[in-house]
Amino acid sequence: MKTTVFKSKHEEMGGKMVPFAGFVMPVQFEGVNIEHETVRNALGVFDVSHMGEFWVEGPAALELIQWVSSNDASVLTDGKVQYTCFPNEQGGIVDDFLVYRINAEKYLLVVNAANIDKDWKWISKQNEKFGARLTNASDNISQLAVQGPLALKAMQKLTSENLLEMPFFTFREMTFAGAKNVIVSTTGYTGSGGVEIYFRNEDGVKIYEAVIEAGREFGIKPIGLAARDTLRLEAGLCLYGNDIDDTTSPIEAGLGWATKFVDHKNFVNKENLLNQKTEGVEKKLVGFEILDKGIARKEYKITDKEGNQIGYVTSGTMSPTLKKPIGMGYVNRSFMKSDTEIFVEIRGKLLKAKVVKLPFYKKS
Repeated sequence: MKTTVFKSKHEEMGGKMVPFAGFVMPVQFEGVNIEHETVRNALGVFDVSHMGEFWVEGPAALELIQWVSSNDASVLTDGKVQYTCFPNEQGGIVDDFLVYRINAEKYLLVVNAANIDKDWKWISKQNEKFGARLTNASDNISQLAVQGPLALKAMQKLTSENLLEMPFFTFREMTFAGAKNVIVSTTGYTGSGGVEIYFRNEDGVKIYEAVIEAGREFGIKPIGLAARDTLRLEAGLCLYGNDIDDTTSPIEAGLGWATKFVDHKNFVNKENLLNQKTEGVEKKLVGFEILDKGIARKEYKITDKEGNQIGYVTSGTMSPTLKKPIGMGYVNRSFMKSDTEIFVEIRGKLLKAKVVKLPFYKKS
């Protein structure tokens, strides 16, 4: 199992360490609900150094990204970030990821930890006809996510750059906590705002300690993977391996907004995905609330009132913010609309639920 540079810090702070995506990571510190509420109301710091980072460089960089990505990276300018997917050739998703445009010939791709090797093989294979310069920097870069409504205010203490004026989904390279060439981006996976910070491994402990100290007056706490999952689910954000995978398309997953069918861009499996968008899909990812008492879990059956299966659960939890059971799952075409009655089979019982519009939680 791999470890991040923060393993000893997590253990010192009482983190419960578990295997995750090939790494030993903290699943929780004080408890899921406490950590969740800390991020919603103040700020928390996550170790997300297990994520993967690929540099794509050279004159063919954009051409390669346009081919492998569902979104249109040509609209990016320096300092902008874009969410997108790698479509596969069968209609599914290799991975979802972020594209950072450093300049016209240099991009950073941030991919999911569990998919680093798969993604590297995929993009390397696709690059054979483009010839961009690829570097897998995943083992050399650490990352912290500082998330919550007070995150920017606290992190402003660690840099002379004006973080408070940075628009959503932008980034800057800066000196941060005394470390040079740090990338700070206004991105995140919680729905509560904040920043994600990329830096060299050797600067990790210094930056972590500075982040904790800068956030102390605002109530910062270390946050584990369990609260990261409840936060992203409330925000209606997909988790690869649960809500999206090699068998689900971006259109089925409600990611049509990140799939651009424009004349100047061709990409993997474009024709098939365009047909899905035009003709409609037979299943779609929806959010739901359970109206009876019970919590949905991955792979539980979704049924109609007669018990006929019409879909399946991909993610579910008891929402710490909303105080009710929520989930996401794929349902057949006739059950996609908001307020449609559905049922979730839990331990042999059909629990009443209804389809709701995503996200479940939206920052005020």
